[in-house]
Amino acid sequence: MICVAIANQKGGVGKTTTAINVATAMAAIGWKTLLIDLDPQGNASTGLGIPADARETSSYDVLVDNAEIAACLKGSDIPGLDVVPATQDLSGAEIELVSAEDRVFRLRNALAQSNAYDICFIDCPPSLGLLTLNALAAADTLLVPLQCEFFALEGLSQLLQTVEHVTERFNANLGIVGIALTMFDRRNRLTDQVADDVRDCLGNLVFEAVIPRNVRLSEAPSHGLPALIYDHNCSGSRAYINLAKELIGRLQETRKAA
Repeated sequence: MICVAIANQKGGVGKTTTAINVATAMAAIGWKTLLIDLDPQGNASTGLGIPADARETSSYDVLVDNAEIAACLKGSDIPGLDVVPATQDLSGAEIELVSAEDRVFRLRNALAQSNAYDICFIDCPPSLGLLTLNALAAADTLLVPLQCEFFALEGLSQLLQTVEHVTERFNANLGIVGIALTMFDRRNRLTDQVADDVRDCLGNLVFEAVIPRNVRLSEAPSHGLPALIYDHNCSGSRAYINLAKELIGRLQETRKAA
């Protein structure tokens, strides 16, 4: 199983939208896919149609009570896509884990016992705490959604520093599969400037696929559906399909290199 953390320390950059739609695209082409919601807001769970009152077990149980992944799964309406949902209990998980010796490796230990999937995506909260550290310690690689706005560049710099610290202390094999430019608006000249700056700095690390600002992407979660199901033909859905294709290519190249 390939484990991909989707993270950025800045909020509102499209992490959850990216997690939901890329996971859906992977499941649609036959990859048995697991999505772990590690954000206490639980937006990825809601966006895949799992209501709060149906989350009897969650990622909180995995981290705090050492529950098995299989015991916390919820099936989604997408064939081949299962979810470990999140609840608000996660907000207190970091405090409860502080005194645990293996507090950074709870998720990695749980995933080591789960071999039923081809790929696992982890939707991280917009902060650097024990939840995100658990995700980065468990992941093989990192996908970074980056909003095309000036302040997003500062958040990216902080995240790259965090990745360095994680590889030094917790997960020497953690890599970055790519950076996905999100909320791209061609009517805004700053958007183009930020995109050009990011590509100049990071080159091929930036995916070619660019996720546009799109009303249908915003509407889909309120219906408990990924945009790829809600409106397969909208520009946002097409962009995420292209992103998934690129991601598959990069993951396969990484496997061959290994």
